[in-house]
Amino acid sequence: MRRTIQAAAPEAEETIKYGIPTFWLNGNLVHFGGFEHHVSFFPTSSPMKPFKAELTRYETSRGTIRFPVDKPLPLSLIRKIVRFRVGQMVPPNPIAALAAPAQRALGRAGITSVQQLSRKTEPQIAGLHGVGPGALKQLRLLLRQSGMKFRR
Repeated sequence: MRRTIQAAAPEAEETIKYGIPTFWLNGNLVHFGGFEHHVSFFPTSSPMKPFKAELTRYETSRGTIRFPVDKPLPLSLIRKIVRFRVGQMVPPNPIAALAAPAQRALGRAGITSVQQLSRKTEPQIAGLHGVGPGALKQLRLLLRQSGMKFRR
């Protein structure tokens, strides 16, 4: 399960939250955990309706899908749900999700949207005072999630 989630959301960071493995991407993306009789997958409640037909074979509750341990994991379904969740994790104003120094640096440069960001090269952005390696990583992710890249 872990490898499937990593492949579907390579930008997500792994951590432990609530005592279980968690993937974080601008917030909690998904959690999972192994139990005696099942493996639980916690993608929040948002994919439950869109994937309802594919989930009928599994025990579910509000934000949990339980896969029996005696059957293979439905990795293609897990991959689709993770990608669905990745699409939900882009904040309404992605620039506002950055740390304050990076927000100020971009604002001083007149960059207030991902579209404006895509018109700049990565070295131009990296040269702004207040934009560090962590912010650059987030900016690359924001561009990728929006189907864009830094200008070459």
